[in-house]
Amino acid sequence: MNRLYTSLVAALIFYLPLSALDAGVSINRMCSPTGPYLEIHTYIVGSTVQFDSLETGGIQAAVYLTLIIEKGDSLVKGERLMLSSPVSEDGPIDFIDFRRYKLPSDTYNLIVEIEDVADENNKRAYEVELELPSWPESPSLSDGMLLASVEASNDIQNPLYRHGVLMEPLPFSFYGRGANTLHVYAEAYGLDATEYDRALMLIKIEKLEGSNVIQKAQSFQAIRPAQVAVVLQSMDIGNLPSGNYQVVLELRSPTNELIEIRRIPFQRANPLVDMAAAEEEMADFDLTQEFVGQIDADTLRYAMLAMMPVMNHFEQTTAEIILRDRELRPMRLFVFSYWAKQRPSNPESAFNEYMQVARAVDRTFTAGFRNGFESDRGYTYLKYGQPNDITRVDTDPTAPPYEIWSYDFVQRTGQGNRRFVFYNPTLAAGDFVLLHSDVTGEINNPQWQLELYRDAPDDMPANRLDGTEPLDNFNRRAGRIFNDY
Repeated sequence: MNRLYTSLVAALIFYLPLSALDAGVSINRMCSPTGPYLEIHTYIVGSTVQFDSLETGGIQAAVYLTLIIEKGDSLVKGERLMLSSPVSEDGPIDFIDFRRYKLPSDTYNLIVEIEDVADENNKRAYEVELELPSWPESPSLSDGMLLASVEASNDIQNPLYRHGVLMEPLPFSFYGRGANTLHVYAEAYGLDATEYDRALMLIKIEKLEGSNVIQKAQSFQAIRPAQVAVVLQSMDIGNLPSGNYQVVLELRSPTNELIEIRRIPFQRANPLVDMAAAEEEMADFDLTQEFVGQIDADTLRYAMLAMMPVMNHFEQTTAEIILRDRELRPMRLFVFSYWAKQRPSNPESAFNEYMQVARAVDRTFTAGFRNGFESDRGYTYLKYGQPNDITRVDTDPTAPPYEIWSYDFVQRTGQGNRRFVFYNPTLAAGDFVLLHSDVTGEINNPQWQLELYRDAPDDMPANRLDGTEPLDNFNRRAGRIFNDY
C-alpha cells in the first residue's frame, strides 16, 4: 500500500521555554487532487513579549515572523511580516497566525523565526525537514490536528475556516485545567476510488505510562467515500487525570481491515481530578500518624515550594492549587504521597534528606525577597544536582558578574557535558538569572554572549541579527570558559 506519510510525526509541535519568547508552531501536511499543501500555525504567548501603550488606549504587542521554505540550497518561499496582537485593555494576551502554502511534492527544509518587535534580543528560531507527498494511489490519512475550539461558521474569508467550521489549533498539544473536550481533525483521501460503501474511523485516547499504553476512551465515525473525506470528532476528557497521552486515528475498511493509522501525542493537566483521586485513595488513611502529621502549615508550604524543582509539570500544577487554597490536609496528603512514591519503604527519610539540601540551597542562593531555591541558581541546583564545576567571574570590565556551571552528565535529560550561564545584570546582591543553557528544555539563547557584553557596543558583530559573539579580546573569557569544558 502506498503510504501518504512516512516516518515523520503526524503533527510537528514546537515548544519554547516560558522564561523567554514563548511560541508554539504546529505544522500539518494536507493534500488535494491538485497537489499537497503545508499549513503553519504560530501561537505567541503574550506574557513573553513586550506590550506597549497606544495613544488611542489599550496596549499592543508585535512580532516579526519570518517563514523560509528551502529545497536543497534553493529558496522556494520566503516571507517576513509583522504580526500584531489584538488591542488589549486588561494586560498581555496571546495571539496567533495561520499560513497555508501549496507546494509540489518534494522534501523541504522549513525555518520559522519569531522576534519581538520591541526587543530584538527576544527571539526564537525553529527548523525542520519534512516531506510533502503526492496524491495517494490508495486510501490514506492526512496529519491529524488537535483543536482548541470548533465553531460552525459561514465566514469563508477567515483563515481558520474549513468545511463550514472555524477550527482553532491547540497550542503546544496541551490540555490544561478547564479544558474538558478534545477536538481532532483529519482528512481521508482516495476513498472514492474504492468499492467501499463506507469506511470507518476508530478514534482512541491512550495514556502513555513508561512502556505501557492504557486505553482510556474510544469513538467511531462512519465516513462516506469521497476524494477528500472529513474527519472531525469531539471527545470528553473532563475525567482524564494528568499525564502523557496520544490520540490514535485508525482508518478501517467496512470489514474492519486497518488501512492507515496516525498517532498524535498530547499532554493533559487535570489537578482537580488528580486531587480527588488521591483523596479517595487515602480517605481512610490517618495522616496524623505519619511524619507529615507533625508538620505545621507554614513548614508544609515551605517544603512544597522547595519541592517544585524536582516535580514534573503535572505535580507542579496540582501543588500550585493546593498552595493557593492553603488547606492543611491537602498539603499533608501531597507531601506524603510524593515522597511515598520516591521511597515507599521510608518516605520520611527521603523527605528529610531532600529538605536538608533544600535549606542549604535556600541559605546559599538567597536573592531579594525570594527563597534561595526559587532563584534561578537555587532552582537549577535542586533540579539537576550539584554541578561538577562552577566558574565565577567578577572582573570582566565589559560584563556584569557571571557564573558558568558545568555538568559532566545530566541525569534528567541523559545529556553529557552540559552548561548553564547565569549573570547579574542588576548588580543586586545574589540576583543572578539564567541567561543560556545547552540542556534540553532550558533557556537556549544562541546570542547569549551579545547580551552578556551589551555594554561594549563597539565590539558587537556587524550583523547583530545573525551574529552570536562579540569581538574577542584578552579579558573577554565567557565564550572560552563555556566551550572549554
